[in-house]
Amino acid sequence: MNEPVISETYAAQVRRLAELTDRVRTQRAEARTWHEQQCAAAERAVAEATEQLRYAEQEAVDARELVERVDAEAAHLWQQLRVRLGVGVRRVGNPPGPARDASGDPLLLLHGVRGLLDRTRQPGELPSSANPLLTLCGVLGAALMSALGAGVRALGARNDGDLAVGLPVLALVVTLLGPLVGLALAKRLADRRHAILSPRPITVVLVAGLVTTGVLLVLTR
Repeated sequence: MNEPVISETYAAQVRRLAELTDRVRTQRAEARTWHEQQCAAAERAVAEATEQLRYAEQEAVDARELVERVDAEAAHLWQQLRVRLGVGVRRVGNPPGPARDASGDPLLLLHGVRGLLDRTRQPGELPSSANPLLTLCGVLGAALMSALGAGVRALGARNDGDLAVGLPVLALVVTLLGPLVGLALAKRLADRRHAILSPRPITVVLVAGLVTTGVLLVLTR
């Protein structure tokens, strides 16, 4: 029989086993440390990604609110522009969309537009050159209400009883409203010219309306 050849002693085998055991223990410790480091790094990455996502979501909400605010303010300013332009307002159309190459804070730009609108075409007084038109407004208002009053008086003349008494009084009241109707016409004129009715235009209309009303009352008697 062949006997096994012993190349190492028992003590050497024990030492080798101990060395292998220590090496395995060291490798296991290194693997555990590496695993813990990887888990910690993954947790940090997840936390950072979660924070970035939360920040991005908040930015999206803020951007959406800013867009809505800018759109509402732009529509309001555009409506003010339409009112300022007056005649031909339908040709202005809808507010323009956002420019692709626009830069800067939109709120600052809107503030500048608001200031520009405030400085341009502020309502002023009608000039003296409008006096003939204001006089015409007073005359037309008086003539219109005088004609309406004449119709009411004619209706009262064709009736008896209370209508025959009350309608002439109503006709007089209607006729005396002529200067006020003239003021309404003058207000339309002022609005079309983006102006206000100051005391001077009001006086011109009232004087023209009262004079015309008085003349027509005298002529209809």
